Amino acid sequence: MSSQIVSRRVLLRFGALASAAGLAPSLGACVTDDLGTGAALPEKQSALDVMPVLLVATTRKPVGNPPRPPYFSSDRGRGLSFAEVRLSPPDRSLLGKVSSVITGDWTIGAVPKSESGPGAAEAFAQSALGRDVLIYVHGYRESFESAAVSAARLSDGIRFRGVSGLFTWPSAAATLDYNYDRESALWSRDAFEDLLKALAASPSGGRINIVAHSMGTLLTLETLRMLRAEAGEAAMARIGAVVLAAPDIDFDLFSNGVARLGPDVAKITVISSTNDRALELSAALAGGVRAGAVDRAKLEALGVRVADASDYGGGLINHDLFLSNPDVQGVVKRAIARGAGV
Repeated sequence: MSSQIVSRRVLLRFGALASAAGLAPSLGACVTDDLGTGAALPEKQSALDVMPVLLVATTRKPVGNPPRPPYFSSDRGRGLSFAEVRLSPPDRSLLGKVSSVITGDWTIGAVPKSESGPGAAEAFAQSALGRDVLIYVHGYRESFESAAVSAARLSDGIRFRGVSGLFTWPSAAATLDYNYDRESALWSRDAFEDLLKALAASPSGGRINIVAHSMGTLLTLETLRMLRAEAGEAAMARIGAVVLAAPDIDFDLFSNGVARLGPDVAKITVISSTNDRALELSAALAGGVRAGAVDRAKLEALGVRVADASDYGGGLINHDLFLSNPDVQGVVKRAIARGAGV
């Protein structure tokens, strides 16, 4: 009983910190990977800004047929679903930028197309039309809407020129449901692997780039292990960049998972921070040191590239800088460029 009370207190503390994080100021430090200081992103339109359509693969239960708000719930669905999500881009005017602080950024306009069942993964692959794809895999405590908005912010922020995608699993979107979220993420491995297999098998080509955040990195790393073991090097060759931002994974588990990837470990870039308070609280809940909070040298010894964000930002959490900070977004953009051989 006492352990349950401790866990509840830790989670409540996490909720308070998470709410305050959006108000935290940032500092002017630079985030670097092993290629040097991050350069400013070029001022170009993203493909998402030109055509605001997000391709979604999800293991959440659909809400209605056709889907109606909130479109996909926190419950586990029956296998994989595919949806085309029409987004409303933010107002680029000065007034729009000021009002976005209050009203938000990207928003979901409609979900006109959805398909569930065995054909969902192939439907996603066909909609990608052989272009490069950026798939965002969210972390703990995310709703369908918040995950979709984060995917849009990421793709637009790095000015991605290919197809924007989201793999969203059944997070309860509640502070006290950490264990449910972790089990739901692991439960979604087979569906995520099916999606990656369908994309890798597409004869029209295109690189598959993955950016995973927090608990989503556990799902991603486990799925890549499965993909390499079952589909082999041909499928892994289609994987471009794999960026693991603030990995919420026990470091020993992370080490074993990375070792199973063999030479494909070179595709991985880790964005870490030794002062990530969210990962500190996660460690208190789950036990063990989280991979996203260990020293850079320990991560580099595993063969992954590392961008250490410990010295950036004055926030309480420092957990999702890749969604808002140009230097950290530059790390993602360079990883994708390397994956494409640019």
